[in-house]
Amino acid sequence: MKTKLSIALLTSLLALSPVANANLSVNVGAINVNPDNDSSKINEAPTLGLRADDDTQLGITVDYALDDNWVIELVAATPFSHDVQGAGGLAGNKIATIKHLPPTLLAQYHFLDSTYKFRPFVGVGLNYTTFFDEQPSAALKATLGTDDVEVKLDDSFGIAAQAGFNYMMSENWGLHGMVSIIDIETDATVYADGAKALTSTVKIDPVVAMFGVKYKF
Repeated sequence: MKTKLSIALLTSLLALSPVANANLSVNVGAINVNPDNDSSKINEAPTLGLRADDDTQLGITVDYALDDNWVIELVAATPFSHDVQGAGGLAGNKIATIKHLPPTLLAQYHFLDSTYKFRPFVGVGLNYTTFFDEQPSAALKATLGTDDVEVKLDDSFGIAAQAGFNYMMSENWGLHGMVSIIDIETDATVYADGAKALTSTVKIDPVVAMFGVKYKF
């Protein structure tokens, strides 16, 4: 009941605040996270490495215009899932499956002015990535000789840089595209029978690309 009342109150406030509402837009589309192709070494065995594959999910970004040129954007998405593959002496072996959410807050500068349909922009901001539901593979369990295996990845803070465009097809509807480079680095630890077995500093540093539709309130 409280949730319904809160939503109704928020809707009413937005309806009564046309200036604030006019500054808000939402972008929805496909977003891809493509990690750096360089492998990260396992500390206990430098000839072995780890590499994550890419994944595409539903991206949702919210833009709030401070003025005609400056915009604050929050980038969100449904959870990404990556297979972590072995590299070097582990090449060809799946090591684990991990999931993560990488919300990113950016300040954007939009070139030209709002009379133009096509407006490129650049942005810079801060990323926070949280990892969860790390699942070790059967191959990793076999290598460590036990089914009692856990994989843990620490959360990450990093800088993000972005470039993109908006193309308005009407007063409310448009197209949105962007590419970001994000600094994501995490300490990965593998436990076998409760004891630390393997550690690695994993540099994901992905290129994030999104293309979708824009709705301006």
